[in-house]
Amino acid sequence: MWLHRWVGLLMAGFLILEGLTGSLLAFREPLERLTNPQLFGVAAPGVAPLDLATLAMRAEVVEPHSRIDYFSVYHDQAFVRVSPRVDPSTGKEWPITFDRVFLDPYTGKELGKRREGDITQGRINLVSFLYALHMNLSAGSTGYLILGIVALAWSIDCFVGLYLTVPVSLRGFLRKWLPSWWIKVNAKAVRVNFDLHRADGLWLWPVLFVFAWSSVMFNLSSTYIAVMRSVLDYEDPMLVMQRPGLHENPNPRLHWSEAQSLGEKAMRDVAAERGFKILRPYGMAYIESLGVYTYAVVSDLNVQNNAWSTSVWVDGDTGEIRDVSVPSGAHVGNTVETWLRALHFADIHDSTTYRIFVAMVGIVTVMLSVTGIYLWWKKRRARRWSRRHLANSASAGLTAQNLVETSVGRTP
Repeated sequence: MWLHRWVGLLMAGFLILEGLTGSLLAFREPLERLTNPQLFGVAAPGVAPLDLATLAMRAEVVEPHSRIDYFSVYHDQAFVRVSPRVDPSTGKEWPITFDRVFLDPYTGKELGKRREGDITQGRINLVSFLYALHMNLSAGSTGYLILGIVALAWSIDCFVGLYLTVPVSLRGFLRKWLPSWWIKVNAKAVRVNFDLHRADGLWLWPVLFVFAWSSVMFNLSSTYIAVMRSVLDYEDPMLVMQRPGLHENPNPRLHWSEAQSLGEKAMRDVAAERGFKILRPYGMAYIESLGVYTYAVVSDLNVQNNAWSTSVWVDGDTGEIRDVSVPSGAHVGNTVETWLRALHFADIHDSTTYRIFVAMVGIVTVMLSVTGIYLWWKKRRARRWSRRHLANSASAGLTAQNLVETSVGRTP
């Protein structure tokens, strides 16, 4: 109880922020469309999006001082992540003020650009600022570490909180445990808050743990990987990056169109071999530190619509296939990770129902934190009151603990 109380109090402020921002971000794309409609293209009847290599070359023309890190096409928007090129005359990076460029996928025309999460750029970064708050408190690596520690504490506290609801005795176990699952709506305020805190935590326990543990995955990856490797068949992504043949290569021999052709052929071969269906191209990247192009598609194996989960790596010089990645089936641990990511980001086959559910879970997370604070405050007041009246209470045959429990509405 002591552990649950104080860990909960330390986490409460963070979980309130995460719950509120997470509820909004469950509708991230609709919010982006509402606040920044200019960042989305307009599909013309019968006009298909440009192929990925053409979009990459258009982006290079639009922003010649930028290098494309990766880009993806989702519905009517091409989202391009860029970083500054080096100015050969000075040996320094070009001073660009953005790291995202948006293109019309049907024409290749620039729709806008921004530095992701920089709220000083105004409305264009409102949603991305909310995302930065949610992921790292908009504080870079320090924020990632803080929220990673909070997520790990939350994951452990899920089990502590569950344990505290379980009856001590196995005799009549279900009869004793059943009241923990219900809320006495006609009881006093303290009891209603206690029931809300306990019952909602029980009913949503699996979902809350999914969000807690997936947060560890995003923010404290070393701990997450160590646990997953110890309990499941899990392929460590860091080990994939150490495979033979991978090397830093800032100037690949292959161009975007050649890499796309090789990636398309390799993906068709992989789909035929593993028995899945390619639905559409999704994105490409060039990873300079590894010397490979990434070619990604949306397949019927995908859980998320907006993800790089079905992809191949193409060597930037030789065109050899260096890696194949599928979202499910290869390793149990990685399949679980795919689902954790999709569930956390409310990105399961464009399900509006699940987005609404995730938004509600965010509100429940806030409610659990608020009721936890309220219960601590009431018990703290009760303990102070009992200490002041201990002498008189003792003469009446009551213990301090009797007084605390009675004052918060619980049966001694």
